[in-house]
Amino acid sequence: MNEKLWILRRESEEDKNLRDLFTKEFGISPVTAQILINRNVTSLTDARMFLGCSLSSLHNPRLLKDMDKAVFRIKQAIAQKERVMIYGDYDVDGICSVALLVSVFAKLGLDVSYHIPNRLEEGYGVNKPAVMAAKKKKVSLIITVDCGVGANEEVKYANKLGIDIIITDHHEIVGKLPKALAIINPLQSDCAYPFKHLAGVGLAYKLAECLVEDKPIRMAEYLDFVALGNVADVVPQIGENRILTRYGLVELNKTDKAGLKALMDVSGLSGKQILSGHIGYILGPRINASGRLGSPEMSVKLLLTKDANEAKELAQILDKENRRRQNLESKMLQEALSKVESEIDLVGEDVIVLSSDDWHKGVIGIVASRISEKFYKPTVLIAVSKGMGRGSGRSIAHFNLVEAVGECKEYLVNFGGHEGACGLTIEKKEIGPFKRKLNEVAGKLLSAEVVKPRIEIDMEVPLNIISSKLICEIEGLSPFGPWNPKPILSSRNLGLKRSPTRMGKDHFKIWVTDNKLTCEAVGFRMAGSCLHKINSGRVDIVYSPEMNNWRGMSSIQLTLQDIRNSSSS
Repeated sequence: MNEKLWILRRESEEDKNLRDLFTKEFGISPVTAQILINRNVTSLTDARMFLGCSLSSLHNPRLLKDMDKAVFRIKQAIAQKERVMIYGDYDVDGICSVALLVSVFAKLGLDVSYHIPNRLEEGYGVNKPAVMAAKKKKVSLIITVDCGVGANEEVKYANKLGIDIIITDHHEIVGKLPKALAIINPLQSDCAYPFKHLAGVGLAYKLAECLVEDKPIRMAEYLDFVALGNVADVVPQIGENRILTRYGLVELNKTDKAGLKALMDVSGLSGKQILSGHIGYILGPRINASGRLGSPEMSVKLLLTKDANEAKELAQILDKENRRRQNLESKMLQEALSKVESEIDLVGEDVIVLSSDDWHKGVIGIVASRISEKFYKPTVLIAVSKGMGRGSGRSIAHFNLVEAVGECKEYLVNFGGHEGACGLTIEKKEIGPFKRKLNEVAGKLLSAEVVKPRIEIDMEVPLNIISSKLICEIEGLSPFGPWNPKPILSSRNLGLKRSPTRMGKDHFKIWVTDNKLTCEAVGFRMAGSCLHKINSGRVDIVYSPEMNNWRGMSSIQLTLQDIRNSSSS
């Protein structure tokens, strides 16, 4: 593993003045004020909005381009008792979007059905056989969620069959837009909506908000779906996303939805406070499991059911599917690591590209992420079947993977995604040329600084400034995620009160002090990479401060990100 770069923002006079202003205006610590500045909060108005995090701060959904067209057409469908289909994606964002709109539309009296493609048989997005199946069911309006912005031929086919299509999609727009009746995507160049980072489920929520504005329907009860989709889809936790996720977590913790209660029970979360981490690592993977390995039907049913017995049965099935997914992932990860050793020049190649006829395309994205994290290189893994490959890529900081892949489009059947992740389809014979071209492109874009893992440090502080009050203030900036990461601090020239203690296979604990405050510091999954670096009596550390509650006792604990021998020792 490369040594990590510790990146500390260089303080300017402007930063200092703004920090003083925030501290005085809001009664917060200079540390919290600096964290806000680091999140590009640079005015009293922005800071008030960030700290207030109120639902009243959400933008008017009617600002979204084509929203009025979409609402008019859906209300027409309600009045004329038309059959409507919600067409989604098979990930958590897509599944929650479908569940949200189906639930709201049913309350509005719509004759509504849904379709989410089978990942293995149909692949991503709108497809013609599904559109034809909708026609046979006498569906006259299809509303997409979390997909459709690139479905030019499929929309043209639907129009030919007499089916109107409304697209709601948050993915980047590549090429011409489909000729749909309405397209709700804030990334359209002529869309005036101020916030550009909503997830698919966020857009579904916005559409539903407009439809129920004159109805006695409480939209907040669907924010638990929004929180699930936002966190699982790893959207930026700033602006509206952060507000929706925060209030969604509140709803999730008091939900009366039978499916979510059963899922929390089977996951061992009943009675616990559900945080965003529980979505990302426990609930999300279970909702995702059936869609990764085939059909997401069970996950949608779980979110929609009102029967506690059915919910329990479905939750148990998804839990079992998740374990199967974990086994597949573990096996594929070992195979991929072996291929890295035998096929990849880690010094000469900037991007890892691997393929296999034996890989399951439902888990290649997860494994690509693991490989990228381990070697800190952009990674594309391709599962090949019958001469055609389905690939999934994951990037590193400051490298736009989908743009780099776009430079190699002559070798691809299609591709899409965003800066941090992409998907692609490629003929097996083109994988070699694609790999060579992608490495050529990356070689021109990746500098020596970029290819080193980076830790962005919010502020360097004396250890004794850490307190329960400061930690509470910092927690008030949650929920954390992309663009609003969990705050990271650094403290230097600390003494070690005792030798490091191993906990399990790869964790360790130390006690550090600046002679004014002594704290426990824990390095999770860091013993192998860090313990050998501690060979002096004084250390510099990078960490997130937290409160550790154990058996009724509360104490400060530092969760380590990295540790080094102090240069002052």
